[in-house]
Amino acid sequence: METIIRLLLIAVLSYLVGAFPSAVIISRKFFGFDIRDKGSGNMGSTNAFRILGWKWGITVQVLDILKGLLAVVVVAGVIGREVAIPNVTIFEDFTLIKIMAGIFAFFGHIWSVFVKFRGGKGINTAAGMLIGIIPLDFGVAVAFFIIAVIFSGYISLGSISGAFALPSSMFFRQNVLHDNIPGYGTLIYFALGIFLLIIFTHRSNIQRLLAGNESRFSKLKLFNRKQKQ
Repeated sequence: METIIRLLLIAVLSYLVGAFPSAVIISRKFFGFDIRDKGSGNMGSTNAFRILGWKWGITVQVLDILKGLLAVVVVAGVIGREVAIPNVTIFEDFTLIKIMAGIFAFFGHIWSVFVKFRGGKGINTAAGMLIGIIPLDFGVAVAFFIIAVIFSGYISLGSISGAFALPSSMFFRQNVLHDNIPGYGTLIYFALGIFLLIIFTHRSNIQRLLAGNESRFSKLKLFNRKQKQ
């Protein structure tokens, strides 16, 4: 019974941490409007950069990353450290609990109870979670994100590229480089799940990318092809 209570507590607290609507609070307090009423209509850092400027955009991004990291390191770390769960995988109980905490924080950001379940796309919160669980593969994902943004100027394309790179990096390391990744059989499916969820939350961006009318951050596109005269 104690194990169930602890797991429920971790799930609820992680969700509430993830649900903290940093961009909405900042836009209402300092600008007098709800950021979800402008731009892309969500409370993610990309929309914050576009509507509130780069300083507040960075602030929102850091806060959203911290939500995922706090859920994994603090909530799971304090409450779940000594919890033993029914576990048929080769992965240790505590890491599975950290994954659970991160996922609930991710859900909290996407479907925040504080703003009528209209949240963001969860990229930064997922990033914070991954920093605490698989930092090396997360670093590879960040590199793919940066490359995609530099060459395209699309934040959404960078996010999708980074999400795809996460399981790809793990698969390459385990099966080509023959690195020993503890719990690979569990983590690879977890990383694939993150990728699929990112695809789902970016479905409208994908439609705009295919239609050629997705918003582009031209200043971030460092490699522009010269147009033919």
